[in-house]
Amino acid sequence: MDNLDSLRRHVINLLTKGEAHISSADAIKNFPRELRGNKPKGSPHTPWQLLEHMRIAQWDILQFSVDPKHVSPKWPEQYWPAQEAPPGPKAWDKSVRQFFDDLATLCDLVRDKNRDLFALIPHGDGQTLLREALLVADHNAYHIGQLVLVGRTLEAKQK
Repeated sequence: MDNLDSLRRHVINLLTKGEAHISSADAIKNFPRELRGNKPKGSPHTPWQLLEHMRIAQWDILQFSVDPKHVSPKWPEQYWPAQEAPPGPKAWDKSVRQFFDDLATLCDLVRDKNRDLFALIPHGDGQTLLREALLVADHNAYHIGQLVLVGRTLEAKQK
């Protein structure tokens, strides 16, 4: 395995595994249904808002990486849902599915040996695919930590 293959593998692991912290899959997929729209005292966001924010931001970064015509949502209002709870019984699962579909697509881009991780994105202003993948990993890790903390706080409050 050469250095570039190793880099690709490390970036994919950073995006998908819980090497230094809980994985996004473990944090999101089995999040308790009854807590998804609740907000602990002092917390700015509910679990639903955190999930949707991660999904929207990740989708935006992915689309920017591949589509020169992509227009990003307006910051910050279109990156955060107004509703504190999922709008329907299937909304959480739909958001989770979209989040992981986009994450898999990003991993496929990183894995693709025909893509130069260091090439400037032509319609960007200095970004590369490597930078965008690392940005997603960093952003997701930050908000996964918040999601875990909010979940634990809400669970403790129920006891």
